[in-house]
Amino acid sequence: MHDKPLPQGAPLRPDLQVIASLITPAARVLDVGCGDGALLTWLRDEKQVDGRGIEINQSDVNRAISNGIPVIQGDVDSDLPHYPHAAYDYVILSQTLQAMKDPRAVLLDLVRIGKKAVVSVPNFGHWKNRLYLAVHGRMPVTKTLSYQWYDTPNIHFCTITDFVVLVESLGITIEQRVVVDTVGRKVKFSGRGFTANLFGEQGVFLLSRKPV
Repeated sequence: MHDKPLPQGAPLRPDLQVIASLITPAARVLDVGCGDGALLTWLRDEKQVDGRGIEINQSDVNRAISNGIPVIQGDVDSDLPHYPHAAYDYVILSQTLQAMKDPRAVLLDLVRIGKKAVVSVPNFGHWKNRLYLAVHGRMPVTKTLSYQWYDTPNIHFCTITDFVVLVESLGITIEQRVVVDTVGRKVKFSGRGFTANLFGEQGVFLLSRKPV
């Protein structure tokens, strides 16, 4: 794995910092579920990428557009199948896979639309979540997983190990994997990732299609 330096520009979430470090300059990028376009704005200003976004929340779309980021309002679950093959160098999905109706279909679309995909996922297997559940007997509410169980948009919680197993079952190649804690410090990933699964709050993965 190439340990590239993290961005030093405008503040970004720890997982977005890692994602930004994986994107090559001047690349064509699609950010799926891009929010207000903060990552695309950083990539445009610092790496001169040709970036586009898709976002379901209209107010976020409006904020991104007002900052000069081309974003369309759309539903990831239904709109991704309409994108052409290999249309982008990178397709990004950050902290959104767990909210998708069919994560498997979304992952396959990401590596179809982009030559590479960069996906970040929150880790439900982090030790704080395990401890919270063991002590309180209730679903954890943390900075990373900030909703109550009854109003969360996250319908498919997973651990880092769950994600790795799913990706491998779909025949998708993991080119790089970076696991970070809350403040962005990297957690070592070795073997099947027990340490990362226990101490990492977020996982970031660079994915590609396996050659036929």
